[in-house]
Formats: sequence, structure tokens, C-alpha cells
Amino acid sequence: MSVDPASPRTLSRPDGATIAYHQVQGCNPTVVFFGGFRSDMTGTKAMALDAWARRAGQGFVRFDYFAHGRSSGDFRDGTIGRWLDDALTVIDTLTAGPLVLIGSSMGGWLSLLAARERPARVTGWIGIAAAPDFTEDLMLANLSPEARAKLQRDGELRRPSRYSDEPDVLTWQLIEEGRQHLVLRTPLRIAGPVHLFHGLKDPDVPWVLSQRLLSHIEAPDVAATFTKDGDHRLSTPADIARLLAVVAAMCGR
Repeated sequence: MSVDPASPRTLSRPDGATIAYHQVQGCNPTVVFFGGFRSDMTGTKAMALDAWARRAGQGFVRFDYFAHGRSSGDFRDGTIGRWLDDALTVIDTLTAGPLVLIGSSMGGWLSLLAARERPARVTGWIGIAAAPDFTEDLMLANLSPEARAKLQRDGELRRPSRYSDEPDVLTWQLIEEGRQHLVLRTPLRIAGPVHLFHGLKDPDVPWVLSQRLLSHIEAPDVAATFTKDGDHRLSTPADIARLLAVVAAMCGR
């Protein structure tokens, strides 16, 4: 996680929850960054995009979903639909005009859902180790029969995290609600260019998922970059340079 010295602004939700965000005012299209599961808006990629946007004079927004980072909420109450609603609130409240959406891991799924909800506004989409439908195809599919039974019986399951001292908490609510938002079972269209990044040594989201998405998605220009030694984060200086080059091209820079 990178250090972010600035205090975020917040958006208030009808239920009293708050969404923390940072915004760079600049030219359209506005770039919106969607972070991953249990990640936040101070990660290396988000901060690199923020710095690039300030240099380029490009509009940019990064934010924390419900129960992530500096936003309010209990993680056990989080669902794909709730996090999508947060993202749409950010887009509808803070931006106007065309958008380039960038989604990392779970953010890849949420940004695809946002693009489906606001198709006329999305002029480009970038996935970084994108994990569409991960609750069904990665989480649930990889549970043992015993773990699945415990999850259904108790409503939640704790698992060690690669990225935190705190365990990941998987809830049955997350799995069940996620089934309402699957994107790989129905046609998926983006009006603008699409670029996928994935590391071949990603231990969390298999690179074949990006290959599947590459074949499934319909867009006028679809490309992918697979990095032989890349991990899940794809946050090395070389990874960041490749990402920024694609973002700049999508923004007409």
C-alpha cells in the first residue's frame, strides 16, 4: 500500500454510509479506478494513475467501496451489488461526459458492470488481473465440500489472506447476491477499446480468466498484454509504465 497524505472527500449515502474518494479535475474522458477485493484507493496502481492524471491534466477519480479503506461499513455486509451501487454513485455524482474505466481484480468485474449500466458514457475499459464472476468461478468453485457446507451453515468462512494479517471473510450473502451480477454467462459489450493485463504467475486469478474474457467480450478493439513473470498486483515500474501508456492512448494523449 502506498502512503496518501491527503485526506479524502466523502459522499454520503441514503443509509448514512459514506464513500471516500479523491478526484483530479481535468479533461475528459474522466478515468475512474476500481480497486480489488479488500484493497483500497492508496495502492500503487491507483496512486500512479493519480500522479499521471495530475501531470497530464486528465480527469481522474479513485474511491473506496463500502467497508473498504476509508469508507464506512462492516465488510460482512458487503456484496457485489452494494459495491456496484457505490461505483455508480461516484460516477453519477462526480463525473460528466465520457469515461475510461480501469478495474483491478474484483474491480474488473465491478467496472464491467458499471460499463453495462452506463454504456453510452464508457469510451474505454482496462482490466488488470480482472476477476469477473469470481465469487462463483473462483471462490465457491475452489471450496472443499466441507468448507462449502460450513459456509452455508454458518453464513461466513474465514480464510488466510496473502495480503493482510487479517483473514479474508467470505460470506454466503456475497456468493448468493453475486449470482445476480454474473457477466460471463450473457453477452458483454463495450462501445470503446478494451485492454486486458494479466500476469502468468498470478496466484489468485488464473490468467486463463483474462483469456476467456478476451474471447467473450465484444468491442471494436480488444487487446491483451500477458506478462510472463507477472503476479497478481502487476505493480512493478514496468507494469505501471505499460498501464499508463495504454491509458494515455485511450485518453487521446
